[in-house]
This record gives sequence, C-alpha cells and structure tokens, in this order.
Amino acid sequence: MTDLHNNQPRRSALRSLRKRFSSGLAALGMGLLIGGAPIAAVADDDQIQLPELGDSSSGLVSRAREKELGQMWLRMFRSQVRTSNDALLQQYVENTVKGLSEFSPLEDKTIDVVVVKNETMNAFAVPGGIMGIHTGLFLFAENEDQFASVIAHELGHLSQRHYARSLEAQRNNTIPTLAGMLGALVLAATAGGDAGIAAMTATQAAALDSQLRFSRKNEQEADRVGIETLAKSGRDPEAAGEMFEQMLKATRYYRRPPEFLLTHPVTEKRIADAKLRASRMPAVKPHDSRDYHLMRARIRVAAEPTPQQAVKRFRAELNGINDNEDAARYGLVLAQTAAGKPDSALETLQPLLDREPSKAAFVLARADIDLVRHDYTTATERLQKALNKNPGDHALTMGLANAHFKAGNYLAAERILARHSRLRKKDPTVWYLLAETHGLAGDIVGVHEARAEYYILNGVFDKALQHLRHGVRLAKNDYQTHAILEQRMKDVIKMQEKAKEL
Repeated sequence: MTDLHNNQPRRSALRSLRKRFSSGLAALGMGLLIGGAPIAAVADDDQIQLPELGDSSSGLVSRAREKELGQMWLRMFRSQVRTSNDALLQQYVENTVKGLSEFSPLEDKTIDVVVVKNETMNAFAVPGGIMGIHTGLFLFAENEDQFASVIAHELGHLSQRHYARSLEAQRNNTIPTLAGMLGALVLAATAGGDAGIAAMTATQAAALDSQLRFSRKNEQEADRVGIETLAKSGRDPEAAGEMFEQMLKATRYYRRPPEFLLTHPVTEKRIADAKLRASRMPAVKPHDSRDYHLMRARIRVAAEPTPQQAVKRFRAELNGINDNEDAARYGLVLAQTAAGKPDSALETLQPLLDREPSKAAFVLARADIDLVRHDYTTATERLQKALNKNPGDHALTMGLANAHFKAGNYLAAERILARHSRLRKKDPTVWYLLAETHGLAGDIVGVHEARAEYYILNGVFDKALQHLRHGVRLAKNDYQTHAILEQRMKDVIKMQEKAKEL
C-alpha cells in the first residue's frame, strides 16, 4: 500500500513550521500540554493562526467553542506530524480511551484519538476532546494499567477543563494559544526530542511563578481524577505511581528526559502522593492484558532498524524465560513476515491460531502471510470470514480492503471502503485508501471527492478545493453528486475563511 504520510503537503507544511520555529525558539515558552505554562506563538503571514481561547472580557470559553477549535487544531496537527496508519493499533488505543472515559467525570465522552508514530514517550490532551498518544509510550509502560494511567491522567485534564480555567486565572497575563500548543507538540513529535525540548524549555525560567503554581494544581487535580478513574474502571490504581517511577527512572538513564516530563514534572513527592491516594482506593487484583503486550510487540518490531534484527530479538525472547510468551511469539511472526519468511512465520504463528483461530490480531497476521505468498484468494476469504463474525471491526475491515486492493479486486475494495468511510468520517487513512481504490476502479469523480476529504481532515484546504472543483466539473451530468460536491466546496470555503480570520 502507498505510504499515507509521505505526501508533499505534509512535508511542505513541516518545513515551513520548522523554519518558523527555528527562527524564534526564544519566543516559545514551556511546552503546553494541558495545565502547562503558556507558549507565545510566532506569527507568520503564510501560516494559519489558531486563536486564543478567550480574552479579558469573554470569561471561560464555551464547550462548543472548545470543540470547534479542537477540530481545527487536529487538522493542523495531522498535516505536520507523521501519524500511525496501523488500524489494529488505532483501534486498540481508541477502545482503551473510550473504556476509560466511561468512568471519568467528562461530560462529553466523545474523544478523537490520534496515534503519533514517534518512539518518544509522550501523550497529550487538547481542548475540545482531542487525545494524542505517541507510540513510544508503549515502549515505556510495562503493562496496560500503567499505559491506562497516563490516559486517565489526560482525561482528568480534559474533564476539569484546565485549559479554559487557566485562561480565567491568567486574564491579565499572556494567554496561551492553541497555535503555541501545536508548535511545541509538532516539534516534539518530529525532531526526535532535542529541538522540541529546546523550544519547550527556552523561556521556562521566565514563566510567572503564579502560572507555575496553577500548573502544579492542575497536575495534582489530574492525578486525583486519573487515579479515581483507574479504580472505577477496575484497573489497579497503584499503576499511576508505578508509571511515575518509570518516568523518573527515564530522567536518570536517558540522555534527555521524555517530552511528557517537561509539562508533567515527576518528583519523589508526586510519586508518594500517588501511592498514598491509590492506597485509599478499594483493593484491585492486579492483572495484565495480553492485548496490550501484542500491541507493544507491533511497535517494538517497527522500532528495530531492520526486520532481520527484529527476528533475532524476538527469537531470543521466545527461547528465553519471559512472562509474555504469546507476545514474543506474535512479535516474531510479524518480524518473520516483514523479513519475507512466510513459511517460518506460519510455523511460529500456528500455536496461537490453534488456541484462538478467531482472534483478530492472529487472523490478520495469518492473512499477511497469505499476502506475502501472493495467495490473495485465501487471504480475502479468511478475512471476510472473520469480519462476518465481527461486523464493523475496523482492523479487519481495513485488512480485508487492503487484501482486495493488493489482489487487484478494486471494485470489492471500493465497496468496503465506501461503506466504512460513512462510519469513520474523520479517519484520514480510510479516505486516502478509498481515493486510491476509486482511481484504480475507474471512478475519477470518487477520487476527487475522497481526496478532498483526506485533505480537509489534514487542514490542507487549498488542495481540498482543487479536488472538489475537478469533481464538480466532471460530475456536471450527475445532478446529485454535483450538488453534494458544490455544497462541500462551500463548507470548505467557510472553513478556510474562518481559519484566515483566526
């Protein structure tokens, strides 16, 4: 499949953003994840500027306004950061966030999740219900409860509306902007840490003490709410303290502290407070999630320099003593498949399939082996059977569409993706593959429509309008499609105008 994230608009936007921030790092404050000290955005005439979330006369920003601004922020972020197109991983993270949100005090539990393809440990929450998770968080969190504790903490920030409340507390001071947050998080997610750290710490010393106190208060509140959320969800509240210890350990054994720690500083006192708070919660029997370790294995395979090195690492783990044999075996399967060794991969996978022939992760791994062997018929039949048992499953749906795509069954892939795009309207990966499939199936109008939606979700409005104009011209004899595309053009023009006004 074509790499969804190597498009020219993203690279151009990223170059522009780096130029923008490299010339003005001193103007940036400490990186603002919710509750951090403010960042001053560096203005540039050719950049879309995101607004301040309020002013000295408006009071707290409304929830509706937060939602609107959050969606605009997400489009800008996607255009500049490499995100994961792993449907199985995306589904796992979405389900984890959704499951925890049900036990949080959030009023609006609809969260848009973006998985950032970056090995640094980071997670963030943005006003309007946006949650970001770096794949590197899986490499630091040793089990699912630790991973969930970070998500619960970020949900705590969202539920307490710390960003909006910080505006009220800072009426007479510099008000943080979403543009500043965007810049800091993009730098952290694209520069491997150092440039992001430089930007986020450049003027930290100049931050007002009152703002830092408010930030600490936010962190304490998010800790409290997060630990309560963990306990209510049936997870081990002790995991929050354990994760803090992991973070503190990272500051001792790594050259640079993880980005997460720059706005969520961890101290011995904070760890002790988290443990004390957890000790007051009802006792929960610790349990580990195999699914978490399977997802962790996927990321660890991708983190190795080559598939061959991943094969060596996971074979050694499988042959040694470990607490997660299934995850080691699964990682070895993925590595062997990526290394072009389908026979070895199938032999390794078979014990997992024998025990759980319907598990999506194993079915997808088996289908990938079929695809490496160019046995497209078996792959599509296998995935269709699994999807029939789990209708609507995102990972299986994308797997089946991809198998049909590779097999040259473009009409079949087109039908699947067109249907799926109605369920996942805000998923750029779905729209990208749908555009590719429309083209190979001969639906040129569909290409322009799907490509426009992809660019809209990535905040590249000029490109979206270009595709919509082409679609309108080609669909002049199809009244319904013509009307839909014209209306969509009007929608995009409004989005573009609103963005320019901000």
